[in-house]
Amino acid sequence: MSDDAIQKTPLHALHGELGARMAPFAGYDMPIQYPAGVLAEHLHTRKAAGLFDVSHMGQALIEGPDHATVAAFLETLCPADILNLAAGRQRYSQILNDEGGVVDDLMLTRPPGADGALRLVVNASRKGVDYALIAQRMPAGVRLARLEDAALIALQGPLAAATLARLAPGEGLDTMAFMSAKPARVAGVDAFVSRSGYTGEDGYEISLAADQADGFARTLLAEPDVAPIGLGARDSLRLEAGLCLYGHELDETVDPVEAAIAWSIQKRRRLEGGFPGAGRIQRALAEGPRRVRVGLRPEGRAPAREGTEIVSADGAPIGVVTSGGFGPSVGAPVAMGFVDRAHAAVGTQVGLIVRGKTLAARVASLPFHPNAYYRG
Repeated sequence: MSDDAIQKTPLHALHGELGARMAPFAGYDMPIQYPAGVLAEHLHTRKAAGLFDVSHMGQALIEGPDHATVAAFLETLCPADILNLAAGRQRYSQILNDEGGVVDDLMLTRPPGADGALRLVVNASRKGVDYALIAQRMPAGVRLARLEDAALIALQGPLAAATLARLAPGEGLDTMAFMSAKPARVAGVDAFVSRSGYTGEDGYEISLAADQADGFARTLLAEPDVAPIGLGARDSLRLEAGLCLYGHELDETVDPVEAAIAWSIQKRRRLEGGFPGAGRIQRALAEGPRRVRVGLRPEGRAPAREGTEIVSADGAPIGVVTSGGFGPSVGAPVAMGFVDRAHAAVGTQVGLIVRGKTLAARVASLPFHPNAYYRG
């Protein structure tokens, strides 16, 4: 991709001022790390509050005459129970292809006070594919409104709630439940705030007008507990939290059951089907998938990176690593990957082929680091 084709988020100039090391990611020039480094940024998010620029993500509204109409349409693309999603609540789901593979994973939110609208946040690398598919399948009376002039900032960590409470007195953001969302005025800015994120920590994602994002981010960074965090630490945080990343754990060949995210398919949809690839997914739910996403704990200090072959105790190929690296909060290497179901039990001894040598590892439970979502 040429330099001219690389896009910039509304916080691009601020990243430069803060000394970020920038690199192309999903078509955007994004901060990978700041001078403190990935390790310090990761640990800061675990103990205080980290600010992430996630404005490269796709934000959109699906609008129609009422919730039932919009929900019925999205349920032809996603396996979540969207019809029964309450106002002010959010769900994680996936857009599926006709074989049940994951076109993209996304967040779906039903804004309070907007009966015929659902908010979507989709992956930056897939938003063009998603929007084209949605437009192709949309029935009469339903429309897609891309929120091209909206920025998205995540504030993550145990002190995120106290920080926002100081900047938004009377808005009740500190008592919001996990996976809830509402409009709020924060630091004098009108925003749409959800208590969610992708680090395993308590925190928020804040959607606001792009032309107000720079000033808003500077206000947050002036708070004593907030530091800027790049994509490097975002990746190590989500890996420790056992969370999938599109293009690694998820793609159009992987279904939600083998990706170990079947919890995102509610009971009504499991029974009724009616979503793409329902037959494959219902069979996998009933009989078990052929392969399963698992956590992996290598012995020793050497990390196993994406693409590392996984073998059984007797040396037979059984899978591949999809994400791997050093877990700063764990103090050891961690990885995720797919293995044949027969080798997926926690504690199973496996081997990882790293630079021609077989390194010992075991299948481990996920997450590697305890999640800290606010349950109220």
